[in-house]
Amino acid sequence: MLGPRPRQLPIAPVAQPARRHLPLADVSRDVDKNCRPEYTVWELTLKCDLACRHCGSRAGRARPEELTTDEALDVVRQLADMGTREVTLIGGEAYLHEGWLDVARAIGTAGMDFTLVTGGRGLNRERAMQLRDAGVQAVGVSLDALEELHDELRGVQGAFRSAIDGIGYLRDLGVRVGVNTQISRPALRQIEPLMDFLMREGIAAWQVSMTVPMGRAADEPDLLLQPYQVIEVLPMIARIERRSHEFDVDIAPGNDIGYFGPYEEQLRARYDGGHRSPCAAGKRTMGLEADGSVKGCPSLPTKDYVGGNVRDNDLKTIWERAEAMRFTRDRTERELWGFCGDCYYAEDCLGGCSWTAHVLFGRRGNNPYCHHRALELLKRGVRERIHQVEVAEGQPFDHGKFECTEEPWPEAELVRARELAETGEGFLLGTE
Repeated sequence: MLGPRPRQLPIAPVAQPARRHLPLADVSRDVDKNCRPEYTVWELTLKCDLACRHCGSRAGRARPEELTTDEALDVVRQLADMGTREVTLIGGEAYLHEGWLDVARAIGTAGMDFTLVTGGRGLNRERAMQLRDAGVQAVGVSLDALEELHDELRGVQGAFRSAIDGIGYLRDLGVRVGVNTQISRPALRQIEPLMDFLMREGIAAWQVSMTVPMGRAADEPDLLLQPYQVIEVLPMIARIERRSHEFDVDIAPGNDIGYFGPYEEQLRARYDGGHRSPCAAGKRTMGLEADGSVKGCPSLPTKDYVGGNVRDNDLKTIWERAEAMRFTRDRTERELWGFCGDCYYAEDCLGGCSWTAHVLFGRRGNNPYCHHRALELLKRGVRERIHQVEVAEGQPFDHGKFECTEEPWPEAELVRARELAETGEGFLLGTE
């Protein structure tokens, strides 16, 4: 039995009730019918056994009126009917939903791949066996730093060791297991030694993203990388990717990593054209919240991007006719602003990750966490810095507001930054 977790964070909020009976368009257009949620990420419950300082959903307590097991099983049926190929269960912590195993088995029975993302605190041998027997295709375990800092970030002492033990249980049972990592500013220099350790532990894949200022991460701006630090992050990921071949580890940069810099083809070789495509929310991906709310991407803020609820309409109707699901289908360069508005790659990129831009500025279309952008500014001897001007309200999937300003590079760091951009080795001076 797990003991009480230390209260290192404010008590988790109770989420607002689901927004219901939202308006829908009268008809589905051809573009809506031609899009399908090939990949769906499903927050099965917001209940969680960790207390992560960077948690965008402020997980901890279950949402009011989360879907019952029977309702969730009907959602599985609808996903299969819509042509979904893979469903990833997340939380909170998905295994804290009383019907998680029934849902997991139903996903596979319906002919879809079932995958899971977990913080790993309760990933014991019994749960590992349950996952294997349910036909899980892969499990992603979240690890963000070496042991001491990981436990500090995750809010629970022993979180790192539990996650490592869970990886071992899954690996020994023949389950494909990977690691998901958020790169925060305090952890930047621990990512390479962490991955050297994990690759020797036998992981099969690594998905990496940067900490984005949503939820609790918006409450701690010191966790966030500054935009100019992508000139450290991208070469570091490329170094890890080169070493990963020795251990047969697949490296998958998240949608907020990039774009169009000198490592893009190396890191996204599997993509068409060898570079990241525009945001696919509502085109090929869908996010489900535990109370039945539907979004085009699981990371997008609830307040601005929920298009409907499965208790009011079937999934197909929401997917095709909700205005909030259509923004990428109708998106053009006219939405872009700031640096992105005049970028050489604007037509192909369309502003990068919608989630990152929106939780920074309250609108899409300008993403300062871009490798190409940082390098272009470096040529001019300037860099961008974000600072918070509005705090978050304290609800799951909320965000504050930031401003982004240009400043001259300090001379000593400018020399090192240009060396780093040329060689791809090391870190900037003064980076903790």
